[in-house]
Amino acid sequence: MQEYGDIRELRHDKDTESLNLAFWPSSVPLQQRWRNNGLSADFLGDYVTTFFPLDENDPATRNRRAEIQGAVAFIANELLENAMKFHDHSLPEPITLHLNLEKERITLRETNGTDNATAERFQAFIEHVRESDPDTLYMETLENSATSGNTSGLGYLTMINDYGAELAWRFETLPSGGCRVTTQVTIQI
Repeated sequence: MQEYGDIRELRHDKDTESLNLAFWPSSVPLQQRWRNNGLSADFLGDYVTTFFPLDENDPATRNRRAEIQGAVAFIANELLENAMKFHDHSLPEPITLHLNLEKERITLRETNGTDNATAERFQAFIEHVRESDPDTLYMETLENSATSGNTSGLGYLTMINDYGAELAWRFETLPSGGCRVTTQVTIQI
């Protein structure tokens, strides 16, 4: 097992709300799955807003609620899209997405199975992100995507730069071959 960043134990108590989703990506064609990713991500964004009631006397609550909804929907969509894109259908692993809502933070944790070569390329990307200045790398990736169309990693960099997200990863060797990859994204609220 190898970890990058701080994979925290998620709380499961009376002060914590959580929601789990699981997908078997081979059950429907990938194009249909893309649509489902967006619906699932929007659902999670809407779900968390129920814990941030509006105060008609304080317009800031509407803005805060919209920011949290947008952040959760964006992060969930990026996690699901990456998982669907890089999931190894031959492994007996579902794609799971866990949302954990605490008073001070929201954590989204996605897990999927992938082949070893894909896991190694992803680890190299993670090391590059961790060694680089996030703002500089974000701008370089934006420029690269404009000239080459390659947007690889832009979602993770957007999470860091736009939402102040803390990212962490875990790679575990599977007994059946391949690797279980866990990506954890935490935003403070």
